[in-house]
Amino acid sequence: MAALSGGGTRWRRGWLPALQLLRHGSKAVTRHWKAMHFQRQKLLALTEYLPPRPALPPRCLPRPAPRQQQEDGYARVLRAQLEATLRASRMVAVCQYNAMADEDVAALQHFLRRHDIHVKFVLNEVARPVLAQSKLRNLLPLFVCRNILLVSPEPRAREMLRVLKGVPQVILLGACIDDTILSRQGVESAARLPPLEASRGQTVAALSALPSQTCSLLQRGPAHLAALLEQRVRQLRGAGGAAEPAPGPGKQ
Repeated sequence: MAALSGGGTRWRRGWLPALQLLRHGSKAVTRHWKAMHFQRQKLLALTEYLPPRPALPPRCLPRPAPRQQQEDGYARVLRAQLEATLRASRMVAVCQYNAMADEDVAALQHFLRRHDIHVKFVLNEVARPVLAQSKLRNLLPLFVCRNILLVSPEPRAREMLRVLKGVPQVILLGACIDDTILSRQGVESAARLPPLEASRGQTVAALSALPSQTCSLLQRGPAHLAALLEQRVRQLRGAGGAAEPAPGPGKQ
């Protein structure tokens, strides 16, 4: 007890066993890179496999046909709708569309709809196959970036240009009016033409003027001949009256 109480000072001081670090033995690296023997290098070079060369170069072989991907049903529906729209429209205008606010887009659609012009947002992947098989195939180079179509059952180029003049985000690239492909300058020239009723009136006036001129030309010769004959008759009558002798004074 005395030993535990008096002499055991280390237990009172909270003695802890000493820490010992154990070192694990490591193996020395004995493998180093060594050059291959020359005879072995020659043996490997001689026994290396060389694949046989093809009879034709790979670039001369026909390319494998691409796998036909299954067409999406939604894309097929969009193409059918676009085909029906193009068939029913006499004016199809292609415009470049830049970013616009939703309110501006709604206002543009409203002002164009007042003139029976409708805005169609189409993807190039949908529009290109449809245009390639229609009479509008010459408009394909215009479908490069994001485009919209302005379609109308009647040619209303003047009204369309008037509305697009106040919308700089929509740029007219070209159009097809009455089966005629026109550039932007061509559309502007077509918009300056008079209305159809006025053109018809001018055409009728020009056609009616030709027969009237022809009739006057045909009547001019006989009228001139009749005037000459009448003048000749007057001259003969005047000459005959002057040739008669005057009566004598004894003759009453």
